[in-house]
Amino acid sequence: MATSRAVPNLAFRRLRGQHSPAEFAATVRRAAREIGEQVACDARYIGRVEAGEIRCPNYAYERVFLHMFPGLGLSDLGFSARETVRGRRQPVAAGAPTPAISTRNDEESDVLRRAFMTSGSATLAAASLGLGGPAVAIPAPRGTHRIGEAEVLAVEDAVRQIRLLDDRHGADGLYKVAAQPLRAAYTLLDTGTMTRRSTEDRLHAGAGELSLSVGWLAHDSGRHDDARSHYAEALATARVSGNPALEAHAFCNTSFLARDTGRYREAVRAAQAGLRAAQPLGSARLLSLLSLREAAAWAGIGDRSACEQALGRAHGFFDRGPADGDPEWMSFFGEPEREALEAQCWSALGDWGRAARHAHRATVLQNPHFARNLALYRAHLAKDLAHAGRPDEAAAEAKRVTDSLEGIASARIRGMLSETRRVLASY
Repeated sequence: MATSRAVPNLAFRRLRGQHSPAEFAATVRRAAREIGEQVACDARYIGRVEAGEIRCPNYAYERVFLHMFPGLGLSDLGFSARETVRGRRQPVAAGAPTPAISTRNDEESDVLRRAFMTSGSATLAAASLGLGGPAVAIPAPRGTHRIGEAEVLAVEDAVRQIRLLDDRHGADGLYKVAAQPLRAAYTLLDTGTMTRRSTEDRLHAGAGELSLSVGWLAHDSGRHDDARSHYAEALATARVSGNPALEAHAFCNTSFLARDTGRYREAVRAAQAGLRAAQPLGSARLLSLLSLREAAAWAGIGDRSACEQALGRAHGFFDRGPADGDPEWMSFFGEPEREALEAQCWSALGDWGRAARHAHRATVLQNPHFARNLALYRAHLAKDLAHAGRPDEAAAEAKRVTDSLEGIASARIRGMLSETRRVLASY
């Protein structure tokens, strides 16, 4: 079957002007923050737009671009009308199971289409999530396999796709299908021949980030042993490839998991190790998040003084603002997430009223576009209100969560709602 070639987006290229792709991507991220959006825009995304690979941006990017260029429409920016590029679901054969989640986001569908149009084992991995496209079995390569740009881009796209779908749907329906591209990425590392060192470094980074993303899906769906294994694999990949950014991310997730499973001393040590790895990276926001991980661990131990000191450092780092060096995976970490993480610290210390105030701020500040995070923050708020002796407010907030859970599957959210019901049962 013939496929149409991408048509370069010259209008968008003209709007970039004299800025480099990286500089323009930073401008896009700043514009997003001005209107409360969070987009993981980088130079490669700008390159894909200008090459015509992204014929229509997703809704978040659309809002950002229209904010940046008031008075212009999508067609003025060189994009096609949304209805002409929207991905269509494949028909389901009689008797076949219906996919748990359909891919509705245009950019997500674009990832799947491009994956099938490009050669390479890792490219097939990116298409094998089983979300809007058929699952693809990936045999282990025999002998040597040359790894180039196409394979690395496919791994990186798989990471972004998992994060996009987790934002919308939660982890429960994604974990098992996401393990396939992860296995393929590490198979390529083990058996492939890299065309150049930079390709090898990017593949290590992509495989490590993919391991962390799949680990998070395991973590959020209550598969804690699997999550621990994936996080350890990512940390080993970071150490082998000498990648401090990946190492900091791995320690950040490891600290979060250790706290969730009651290993508070380990959570402190992991957060502190992450802070050491992150020092040279030039990202105050990453240091803020790691300080919040440390604060939560101290709160779990019951050390209020150490928790407050770590919270103070977290606020200081956060107030320095975002920077171009902020990792792409941190697009979720804005003011709503900071408030939610601080609420968790106060709830662990038993200061339920203070926890409820911060949890409420998180729900007010969170953009409704991030449905899964908003449901999570409201579940935290309901639990905190119940413990604070405010049952009517807690029940009302819990109902808002349950009413919004269609299409979202998260064991973490269900667990908090169960705790809220247990507390409310005593009133």
